[in-house]
Amino acid sequence: MSKRVFSFWQANGLSLVLSGIFLACLAGQFLAGHRTWNEQLREHGRAPVTLGVYASSGHFLGAMFENWESEFLQMGMYVLLTVWLRQRGSAESRPLPGEPEEERIDAGPKPWPVRVGGWWRALYGVSLSTALLTLFALSWGGHAWGSWHHAIDEQRLKALPPPGFWEHVGSAQFWFESLQNWQSEFLAVLALVLLSIVLRQDKSPESKPLEAPHAQTGG
Repeated sequence: MSKRVFSFWQANGLSLVLSGIFLACLAGQFLAGHRTWNEQLREHGRAPVTLGVYASSGHFLGAMFENWESEFLQMGMYVLLTVWLRQRGSAESRPLPGEPEEERIDAGPKPWPVRVGGWWRALYGVSLSTALLTLFALSWGGHAWGSWHHAIDEQRLKALPPPGFWEHVGSAQFWFESLQNWQSEFLAVLALVLLSIVLRQDKSPESKPLEAPHAQTGG
């Protein structure tokens, strides 16, 4: 049989999209941070800095590497912990000792939304991403609320009028806080996707088997 030929996009779509989102968030953090830092400089009677100067500033580099630090620690520990520890029923865990590496789908009772079918099955089919995105939205709201109250406290210390909620949400400071976290998250996932092409962690579900060729996709 002739080997199927894939386009560059088909073969690398995941890393390309992750790279694009990461770069967009990093650029957003950089621009928002530049504006935030210049606002702080003006408050202290200092001249604003250019984008080039800001790129090597502690304000930008400290925030960027602080988030990268936590993401790579998280990913590294996760890959290692999944070698020895298990979580029954999780797609991110190896089977418990004595259980088969791959169980047949029809080996046990199906979840009730699958048995009912229709809309329940369709909703169940997107329930994981829906739950995670809902948690993201709730966390974003909590961040906005807490960050706003912190901004109010800071303004009161300076004897200045407090900002409105939407005024704060539209501020460079708020988006600097958000985007520095977002870019590091996508960078960490991108790193795992790309590094797992050629590197291995024996017995981790996040890695291909040691003997697997680099071109193989998945575990």
